[in-house]
Amino acid sequence: MRNGWKERLGRRELLERALKAGAMLGFAGLASYALYDRDGPQPGAAKRETMSLPDFSVSPVQGKTMCVAKGPDRLKSLQAAITALGGIERFVKPGETVVIKPNIAFASSPDLGATTHPDLVAGTVALCRAAGAARVVVVDNPINDPASCFYLSGIERAARDAEAEIVVPGPDAFRTMSLAGGKLIRDWPVLLEPLRTAHRLIGIAPLKSHHRSGASMTMKNWYGLLGGRRNIFHQDIHAIIAELAMMVKPTLVVLDGITAMTANGPTGGSRADLKNMDTLIAGCDQVAVDAYGAGLLGMTLSDLPFIQMAEAAGAGSSDFRSLEPLYIEAV
Repeated sequence: MRNGWKERLGRRELLERALKAGAMLGFAGLASYALYDRDGPQPGAAKRETMSLPDFSVSPVQGKTMCVAKGPDRLKSLQAAITALGGIERFVKPGETVVIKPNIAFASSPDLGATTHPDLVAGTVALCRAAGAARVVVVDNPINDPASCFYLSGIERAARDAEAEIVVPGPDAFRTMSLAGGKLIRDWPVLLEPLRTAHRLIGIAPLKSHHRSGASMTMKNWYGLLGGRRNIFHQDIHAIIAELAMMVKPTLVVLDGITAMTANGPTGGSRADLKNMDTLIAGCDQVAVDAYGAGLLGMTLSDLPFIQMAEAAGAGSSDFRSLEPLYIEAV
């Protein structure tokens, strides 16, 4: 099932791994941190090529940097927000390769809100295909068993039904990277190989509380690009999120606050941890999108130092109002 650096998941293998994971789902929350990248590539294991990520961003358009769509339907909200920002044709051109990075960290069902909702993955793939994308790849480096995470989150099926490729990275997908100006991402394995030939990068993240960083949103979503024993960065969680925002210049980010995890994040485990907010934010400025998301969680910028740290590093603006965001009803 391997082809170069890509490890493609066969249906039989997915089912076998998912069945094994089923008995462990009750422990997926707290245990996931103990298992963080247990078998992931370590700094010395990645190929010793120092590389950097391409700049995937699009040219700014005044008044079309961020859109807040209100409504309970994820697909309608996504489509309405992208249309308001200029249409998918602004972000994806015919013949391009698009990488979609959802949050698939945990072996958790989508109704628990710990992972990106599969409807948003399917909807984004469909939009990219409609724009003429030649190839759409869905990739993440989960905490729990990767095949189980892709399967139980519903993202494996949603992506395949929408005609996207699922790629679970093996060791060859990582390259040693040192972030210019970074203090933490130094000679560290980063999931670069799937991105080196991509033209566009879209991040899709659920809005969640987080017991270490305060909140998990679009910038925290890039944590899934790190290999190695990345849990060591928890001791400086705000700095690593800011460095991730420096490292990744996405085409577009989508923050799902249709249903948000307001307690016991990032794993949750109960529907009692969730709150319907009927809000989806899409934008080209990940700092601004997260700043708006902080307000939905009842937090201020002082509660989430990584937002101001990312802004100070030049990753975007925390003053989302200055960007003249669009507010629409997705009905």
